[in-house]
Amino acid sequence: MNNCPCGSNINYEECCRPIIKGERAAVTAEQLMRSRYSAYVKKELDYILTSLHPDSRSDYDEKSTRAWAESAEWHKFEILETSGGGAEDVEGQVEFAASYSENGLEKEHHELSSFKKEDGNWYFVSGKIAPPKQFIRSAPKVGRNDPCVCGSGKKYKKCCGQ
Repeated sequence: MNNCPCGSNINYEECCRPIIKGERAAVTAEQLMRSRYSAYVKKELDYILTSLHPDSRSDYDEKSTRAWAESAEWHKFEILETSGGGAEDVEGQVEFAASYSENGLEKEHHELSSFKKEDGNWYFVSGKIAPPKQFIRSAPKVGRNDPCVCGSGKKYKKCCGQ
């Protein structure tokens, strides 16, 4: 079985290929995002342009897009969160992470993408690098001069904090 690169665990011929080839339209913004990732993996770069919203095409750099797609070895794609972008919506956002290697270095692209639906078709409008999520402690922070959590009776900085 030729699994789709988008991580759906569905055969590529049934998942993203029909969308990329124009045989059917993406029903949701998430489907469009998955198909765009698959297009990068399969180097179907004409689709990257046609799935881009017409108002955003003036900024499209075909040469650098092609260079990035061809130099990268794509590993994994994961949808982290979606907002709107359903079959009945006209706008949506998809947060995703894509891991890849470039020039032997492992990298991750974490993006928040915006989509718009016009005349029944979803389009990619823009993407911005997603900010890191704020770390929230589940337990109170142990200070340097607090008693050590191991119960030794020493200060944390002189025991487990070294």
